[in-house]
Amino acid sequence: AQEKKIFMVQGPYPIIRQLLRARGWVERKAPSTGRQLEQHCGDQNRQRLQTAPGSAGARQREEEEQCDEDPLGIHRLMSYLARDQLPNFIWTNFLETVDRQLLREDSVLNHFARVDAFTTKEGLCLSLQNLPWIEQADPNTFFPRCYRLGTRDDREAFIEDFRLTAARSLLKLALEEAGDRPVRTEQVSNSNNGDGESHISHPKHSTAQPRSPLYPELVEEALEVCKQHLGVLQHEDIDRNTPSPCRTCIDWDNFLQQYYRVAHEGAGLVLTRQQRKQCQNLLQSLAEKLPQLDMEGKLNVWILKPGAESQGRGIMCMTRLEEMLQLAWSCTAPSVQVGRWVVQKYVEQLMTIFGTKFDIRQWFVVTDWKPLTVWFYQDCYLRFCSRPFSLHHLERARHLCNVSVQKWYKTSPDQDPRVPPDKIWSSKQFQEYLAQVGQADAWHKVLVPGMKTAILNALRSARDRVRFRKGNFELYGADFVVGENLQPWLLEINSCPTMSPSSAVTRQLCANVQRDTLCLVLDRKNNSSCSIGAFELIYKE
Repeated sequence: AQEKKIFMVQGPYPIIRQLLRARGWVERKAPSTGRQLEQHCGDQNRQRLQTAPGSAGARQREEEEQCDEDPLGIHRLMSYLARDQLPNFIWTNFLETVDRQLLREDSVLNHFARVDAFTTKEGLCLSLQNLPWIEQADPNTFFPRCYRLGTRDDREAFIEDFRLTAARSLLKLALEEAGDRPVRTEQVSNSNNGDGESHISHPKHSTAQPRSPLYPELVEEALEVCKQHLGVLQHEDIDRNTPSPCRTCIDWDNFLQQYYRVAHEGAGLVLTRQQRKQCQNLLQSLAEKLPQLDMEGKLNVWILKPGAESQGRGIMCMTRLEEMLQLAWSCTAPSVQVGRWVVQKYVEQLMTIFGTKFDIRQWFVVTDWKPLTVWFYQDCYLRFCSRPFSLHHLERARHLCNVSVQKWYKTSPDQDPRVPPDKIWSSKQFQEYLAQVGQADAWHKVLVPGMKTAILNALRSARDRVRFRKGNFELYGADFVVGENLQPWLLEINSCPTMSPSSAVTRQLCANVQRDTLCLVLDRKNNSSCSIGAFELIYKE
């Protein structure tokens, strides 16, 4: 019995099927899952099908037929003979679809249970909030601050964060054109005409004459708020229960409306010399206490995400507190009710390539939780947006790098022609670009170490909530954006990263990571010195 090599594949994984057959394994055909796959897609699933009900099974059969190198029907015959055998190895895109009666004691499965503690937007948000109590690590150094709008404490913390960020942003805007020249912005129409992407007002710089200047106390109020906040931050280690004085020190509703006028509507703002110096000193002191002060920018853009959706569904960038809270409360779809929304600070000061936003999809594998054992894949890829980056236009085509989002957009006429047509780069192409812009060492000295640290902290923060089964493993896909200073910022971790190629780059890389994963979890059991391709052991307790 120990010589049997029976496997089962559920989902669109023709490469896995080919590789196992080449090893001499025999497939036990999985029962048709059809609509069941779609029902279990969850937040992590990157392969949820967009077509009619029942098409998932048809798509899977089509994938099999396309890659079925079985002209004589030998594999089909072997599968028939193995139809009553329990599989030794199961690769599926949904843990929930696996029939527990098919599991042997020594079966190897490509998922762990309850990984939603770090593979859902809500779970990662909560786990990383608890990180400082588990590890000597600050999530604010690698994860944009994030709140669950369905919990009262988080919602109140977000409201306070938004207000404080508005005060800091006002000081930055004031310094931007300090002296007699006011900051000038104009209002962009709220109309849904055109892209139909957003109903949110978007700021846009203008040379138009500003509207009437704001009341002179505005900058003084922002300075006072930031001074009080700095005092709280400086005494935080002495008394963590110090109440924030920022809730009642000013009329916040009025302050925010005036801030919106400056940031988004073209109101004038003038600094005195004394205020200019105060702003500079205060922001410098705050930067020492707030790791995200630089990346948070000055327009107070946040990104609202439904906690139970994937592939960018329902995600939007917003700039007004009342609109975010209203949208979260008014949505009635089961997957995006208020208890499922998270709101996260948008990385405004980010690195772009050819004026375009991109993110990084980085794979890693966990082969054990006790002891925690993590393998980092040394090849990854970049995903580009289809329109130039702008914080003054918040439509999805400029800000969501997901392939499943960008595939619906044609490349914008004003897009730099050097952006790849398929909107994908390999990490090797990225390294070549970094060398061209004088940052040849950034990949190995800043980006890779930063991604490794973020991944390990996320896993440590959630480890006590994962249900562990010896012998299992899981391949994950972490998504990062890169700040202006080349620091990577973790956005989310996916438990079922897509292996369906969308470009020549991903066709090769996805095949490689599947090949190397099988080497890691199967071949290495019998030969610890065998090649594991681009995998690197980065942590073992």
